[in-house]
Amino acid sequence: MTTPLLRVENLSKNFDRLPALKEVTFSLAKGEVIGLVGRQGAGKSTLLHMLSGAIPPSSGTINLNGTKLHFSNRIEAQKIGIETVYQTSNLINRFDFSSHIFSYRDAGVNVTRRTSGLVEEFDVTQNILLGREIKKFPFLGVIDWNGMIDVAQKLLGEFDLPADLAHEKISNLSDEQRQVVLLLRTLYRPCKLLLLDNIIPILSFQRQEILLDKIQQLAAQGTSIIISSDDLKHLFTITDRIIVLYEGRLIADRRTAESTPREIVELIVGSAGQEQVSPLIWALESYHTAQQQTEDLRRAQASLQESLDAQGSLNRQLVERLSNQLVALDQLNAALQATQRRLITEREDERKVLARELHDQIIQDMLGLIYRLEEVEEFAGSSGLRQDVGSIRQGIRNLVGELRQMCSDLRPPTLDHHGLSAAIDSLASEWAERSDIHLQLEIDPALGRLPEMIELSVFRIVQEGLNNVRKHAAAKHVRLSLQRTSNTNLLVRLEDDGKGLSKPTDLASLSVNKHFGLVGISERVALLRGSMNIESSQGNGTILQVEIPSPHPLISS
Repeated sequence: MTTPLLRVENLSKNFDRLPALKEVTFSLAKGEVIGLVGRQGAGKSTLLHMLSGAIPPSSGTINLNGTKLHFSNRIEAQKIGIETVYQTSNLINRFDFSSHIFSYRDAGVNVTRRTSGLVEEFDVTQNILLGREIKKFPFLGVIDWNGMIDVAQKLLGEFDLPADLAHEKISNLSDEQRQVVLLLRTLYRPCKLLLLDNIIPILSFQRQEILLDKIQQLAAQGTSIIISSDDLKHLFTITDRIIVLYEGRLIADRRTAESTPREIVELIVGSAGQEQVSPLIWALESYHTAQQQTEDLRRAQASLQESLDAQGSLNRQLVERLSNQLVALDQLNAALQATQRRLITEREDERKVLARELHDQIIQDMLGLIYRLEEVEEFAGSSGLRQDVGSIRQGIRNLVGELRQMCSDLRPPTLDHHGLSAAIDSLASEWAERSDIHLQLEIDPALGRLPEMIELSVFRIVQEGLNNVRKHAAAKHVRLSLQRTSNTNLLVRLEDDGKGLSKPTDLASLSVNKHFGLVGISERVALLRGSMNIESSQGNGTILQVEIPSPHPLISS
């Protein structure tokens, strides 16, 4: 039996005590192309980082041509023929350029910055051939600049980029051009194993087609390739096999020719349920009205059925017509619920992206300003100037703190990494500190991890409930509990000793008056097929109780 080029056995990775990858095993033959798919957080990038030498595994083995590998960094992986291209916007900057830039320092080039794996002050040619410079006299270390430019221009031409770009500084390039430069640096020299981490989306359609052709050419020449992508159309075009990661585990290894996109999608999301119709053109505001109409017609049908059983065909036709209308309205309700679920999911995804952008871009830039102001403050001549600079620096620090709190409100990282119990505990502590209201928190220790949709929805329900108390209740004490009931349902109960409500809650009037707190809670409860009850009277506080049907904890190993 032919020895595979790559053999991965029981590969696992933990960050602190949080498992990111769990006992992944697969093999890759010479010249084979594997597609790597999975939801965000499934472990795709973690797997590629370990194969590329960027991070060490917690356990398991990586074998290349039958030899067990141990990497300290990506440079060691490159030396034995493993090359990696990350998406520029997501790249973990683990490159070590110290061994590659000595000749540029000798030539008088001041290297001060590098981002996304590219040296900003270098031009495109220098970046493409970084560490692989062409020498006129190798024993003297003299660089052949003209030869390097010729090579760079030829490579750029293969991706339909102008030759003049070879002289352009990296700092002046677009995101797509930066991605192509990283790709060309890898393609310049043959390799045994090529790892591509979700680089297709940043390329234009034309360059996507060029890249797909390149992948097929490399595979025909014997290069093995693992490509991570969310575009199944591309993967079904160029791959021999597709492997699926779900919550850190490899759950499927399919030959592409023997599978279908639908099967792969169902494996990615962890469900083989039927498709739901979700036409976005239907307005969500019609949901409650349609639901009420359905209930009215259902009652009318029951009444007619009792009184018209003995009557003629005309009445039977009326009952049949009402039944058809009920079916149509049920379908409408199902479609509207699916639409609402999809919109809520998209809104949460947008919040997550915005939180990441605020943290990774704006906050990091502001921290950079703080460091620069510290340098200015240190060398300021007068005490008055130092005081002014220090005041500005402190103001920016305060703003960074507010932005971090905003990121946490948009998408609490504790929820993704540690689950609902830890996220609620953190939320309650921060809320009590900000609102100066005493909060008693009770969480069932057997709550466990729940499916992502349930954890996120319950967190938002609690978050909105606490916001309502802070804004409207004038309370001094609050009690929040998350408990499992005798039939394993999840019961969320929020009690306050505030001023209460002067009249019963009317969700319709709240929606008309643009008070969306309780309306938003009721919509999330409805999507989870749960129940909501509000008990309140003027001067006696408010009790909000939500019960979610039997959310079984996830089994973890």
